Amino acid sequence: MNILVTGANGFLGKNLCTTLQNIKDGKDRSFGEINIGEIYKYDIDSTPQELDNYCENCDFVFNLAGVNRPKTQDEFLAGNCGFLDTLLQLLKKHQNRCPVMLSSSIQALLDNPYGISKKAGEDLLLSYAKEQNSKAYVYRFSNLFGKWSRPNYNSVVATFCNNIASGQDITVNDPFSVVNLCYVDDVVIELIAALKGSPNMAADGLCYVDKVYTVTVGEIADLVKGFKNSRGDLSVPGRQSEFAKKLYATYLSYIPPTQYAYDLDMKCDERGSFSEVLRDLSCGQVSINVAKKGIVKGNHWHHTKNEKFLVVSGKGRINMRKIGESEVYTYDVSGEKLQVVDIPTGYTHNIENVGDTPLVTLMWANEAFNPDKPDTYFEKV
Repeated sequence: MNILVTGANGFLGKNLCTTLQNIKDGKDRSFGEINIGEIYKYDIDSTPQELDNYCENCDFVFNLAGVNRPKTQDEFLAGNCGFLDTLLQLLKKHQNRCPVMLSSSIQALLDNPYGISKKAGEDLLLSYAKEQNSKAYVYRFSNLFGKWSRPNYNSVVATFCNNIASGQDITVNDPFSVVNLCYVDDVVIELIAALKGSPNMAADGLCYVDKVYTVTVGEIADLVKGFKNSRGDLSVPGRQSEFAKKLYATYLSYIPPTQYAYDLDMKCDERGSFSEVLRDLSCGQVSINVAKKGIVKGNHWHHTKNEKFLVVSGKGRINMRKIGESEVYTYDVSGEKLQVVDIPTGYTHNIENVGDTPLVTLMWANEAFNPDKPDTYFEKV
């Protein structure tokens, strides 16, 4: 199956083309068996002859090309309807009745130059499909967001993520303004379904993405600011909702490449160091504990707080004793054999470095440490 993607270098086009290539290369099998031949990528720098060749040989068309920020209003019709007409005429020239997908917009219902041009494109394609007895898949997309979207062009999400990640100001004119958003990966999943002949189709014959998130501009701004602050407060970002998870994935793609790394607060002393990595009210706390040769850390117990220890480097010995009893249980652990050790409540415990190198332990506690209610009581094992 040869596939033509117009607007291939745009936001949605790039995401779609990379997924199609992964399917073709056998790297992505989540969509089932799809036999993809050539992926024809058409964009503004392509030639008319290339488009002609593509229209002769393609088996499916994703028409994502369009204009949403032209210099003049006349460019709306030329970019959103005129190019589509050229595309359809070339398909007719080669008697190619392959399915055509059209990227339209919810603004097709509005009486503005952009909406009028999108509605004209829809009518043109539907008329063509009826005349040629071919399939047409018209999608009226909500605002799209995700990786590779252009800030100050594609969406408010891209602008907020880009500016906040790079330390620039953002402007929120109306925090209560409501926007409907589709995540680009959800859109790509739907487009692959259309390619396989099973799109989501409404009673009016138009196609749709089944996941649409309705949020306010203020909510988006607050979430993205929280993502930036999570490096300092060690909170787990993107856990508030499915939308927040996808928004955080988007935000990460806008962090300047020179700023991916950030420091942790290492509490160091003569014994080694202790550093919190993540903390969350519902999921607890993840920390890294480093103990120097011969050092013993711990010797305390908890009523309710429970932990898991995982030595990732060095050799250690975990000792624990039930409060009120004398028997000591010992576990020898090392980075050579990864083994998680549960630390139960009501057991005083410690960990000792019995090797010649620093002992590095990944520790998880089901509660983030609260100095006002530490639930930690000193007692030697």
